[in-house]
Amino acid sequence: MTHGTDSIDSPMYGTFGNGGARRPEPEPQYSLKMFGEVVKTFRKRARLTQEQFAPLVGYSPETVASIEQGRRLPPPDFAERADSILDAFGVILAAAKHLTRRKGLASWFRQWAELELSALSLYTYECRLIPGLLQTPAYARTLFADQLPPLADEQIEAQLAARLERQQLLRERPNTSFSFILEEHLFLRDLGGADVTRELLDHILDLSELRNVNVQIMPLVRHHHSGLGGPVQLLETPDHQWFGYLEGQAHGQFVSDPKAISVIQMRCASMRSQALSLDDSQGLMRRMRGAR
Repeated sequence: MTHGTDSIDSPMYGTFGNGGARRPEPEPQYSLKMFGEVVKTFRKRARLTQEQFAPLVGYSPETVASIEQGRRLPPPDFAERADSILDAFGVILAAAKHLTRRKGLASWFRQWAELELSALSLYTYECRLIPGLLQTPAYARTLFADQLPPLADEQIEAQLAARLERQQLLRERPNTSFSFILEEHLFLRDLGGADVTRELLDHILDLSELRNVNVQIMPLVRHHHSGLGGPVQLLETPDHQWFGYLEGQAHGQFVSDPKAISVIQMRCASMRSQALSLDDSQGLMRRMRGAR
C-alpha cells in the first residue's frame, strides 16, 4: 500500500484507502485552489520560479506545483515557511488557517500517506477488513481480484507492489508506534479461503512480536463498543500535531479540527480498554490459526 501510497492515480480514480477499494476523487476544493493562487502570486512577486522556490521552502518542485494548482493540502509547516520566505505579510498563514477548518480535503489519502511517512504514532481501528499495513500478498490480491469494476491483471500487480512497499514502514520506522485494533470477525470470514487466513494469522502474529507494533482483537461478543461509528485512523506528527482519517465506501475524510480529533482520541482510548489485551489477542489469534 502507500507510502508511497498503496494506489495508482488516474484521471478517473484517486487513491486507495486501507481496503484497496477504488473510489472517485473529488475535484480540488475552492479553498485549496485559492490558497494555491495566493502562494503563486507571492512567489512570482518575489521573482522566483517553482524550481528556485522549492528548495527554499524544503519541498520538491512537484509538491510546490501541486499546492499552487490546488491539487493537494500543503504540509503543516509549508505555510509558515512560504510566508517567511516570500515576505507575504501573514497572508499565506491566514489562508492556511482557512484550510484547516475544512472537513473534507481533495486528494485525501495521498495527504494521509505523506504524513504517515514521518509519524510518531499511528492508531488504526478496522471493522471491515485487515488494514493494508498488515495484509499478506495473498489477502491483498483477493481484495484486488474482487474489486468492482474489475481491475486488469497489470493493475492488480501494480497495486500489490505499492501495498507491499508501504508495509516496509513497520520495519523501517522502529521508533514509530503502530497500534491496531481489529475485529475478531475479520478472521472468521476466511476471505480468500482457509489457507489465506492461516497465512494471514501467522503474518500478523509475527508482526505483533515487533516492539513498535501492537495488535489487539475486539472480541466477537462485546456488550459495549465505542467504535460503532466505523473504521478510524489517528496519527501524531513529529510536531505533536494530531490528524485523523475516516474512510467510507465512496469517500475518505481527512480530519484536522481539534474538537473532532479529541472525540476520535476518546473513542480510540475507550476501544483499547474494550479490546483484548496484547497477550490475550495473541492467544486468540493462535487458537484461530490452529482451528484452520
